[in-house]
Amino acid sequence: MQPEKKLFTFDEIKQKLVNYCVYQDRCHAEVEQKMREFVLIPEAKEEIILYLLKENYLNEERFTRSYIRGKFYIKNWGKTKIKIHLKQKGITEKLITKCFDEIDNGDYLSIIEKIYENYFSKQKGLREYQKKSKTIKYLLSRGFEYENILQVIEN
Repeated sequence: MQPEKKLFTFDEIKQKLVNYCVYQDRCHAEVEQKMREFVLIPEAKEEIILYLLKENYLNEERFTRSYIRGKFYIKNWGKTKIKIHLKQKGITEKLITKCFDEIDNGDYLSIIEKIYENYFSKQKGLREYQKKSKTIKYLLSRGFEYENILQVIEN
């Protein structure tokens, strides 16, 4: 049995969604997911989305740029993993590619190097090639590209 949805006026719902967008940059999919919590007719949903867009509370490019910065500089994710997660949120390939200029190439390679050295040094009781292989797999799982990993290892 589904819990009873609380009823709000149109303006209250609109204000709740404004607050939701102000708290943190959101994409369309997140806002639409949040709207499912409320009882709304399709026209009201459309009107709220248009309002959020017009007042710049909802901005897909700003969301994408802040998402990329956060996942790279805070969580140290690679571009591949970031791209996959953004696609799951319904962001277009074109916009993702455009926004990847948020990541400085020098920073990107230095993060790979830092993670590589850190992870490699923690491997105990393994031969050199096993440590290297395990570390490369780890970096791939973090979303870094094989070519960039090799470039860092060779330098």
